[in-house]
Amino acid sequence: MNSLKMVASGSQTVGPYFRIGLEYLMGQETVDPSDPGAILLCGRVLDRDGASVPDAMLEFWGADGSGNYAGHIKNSADQPAGFHRVGTNADGGFSLTMIKPGPVEFGDGRMQAPHMLVLCFARGLLRSLITRVYFAQEPANDADPVLMEIPTERRHTLIAKLDEARPRVFQWDVVLQGTDETVFFAW
Repeated sequence: MNSLKMVASGSQTVGPYFRIGLEYLMGQETVDPSDPGAILLCGRVLDRDGASVPDAMLEFWGADGSGNYAGHIKNSADQPAGFHRVGTNADGGFSLTMIKPGPVEFGDGRMQAPHMLVLCFARGLLRSLITRVYFAQEPANDADPVLMEIPTERRHTLIAKLDEARPRVFQWDVVLQGTDETVFFAW
């Protein structure tokens, strides 16, 4: 029996000025790309028709490279460590440099694969959508307690693909509805 509850994304509108009110919250890069644990995560936010969503915002929350949550520790931009916020550009694209998180204990002794919790905010959503992004070629993905609750044919929507030409670059798209819709979780 699945104990994980997945939800469909909403389609109600919150108005045409969504991004204007959030500009001041974005664009504070806090990770040095030359850091040995740094990775680049890039992708696009797409609607049900595969069209770009040019005014979305994504928040990423995760552990550090050792799998520890920093809690109250702040980074150089006075944000919690392991926190990143990024907006999409005119083509729906986003990119951010972050420290790749380490595995984290699930709470019952099982380990979770390295991942980031992601909140998606966009025009057309009455409340944020919650998902996760995992990283390709992680052996721990095969035993991650949350991924195991997701139907096999949908797991790929949560896994960022490694760019074979650039070993520290991952590609991951957020699809809000339709074919290959990203798995979103209830909150």
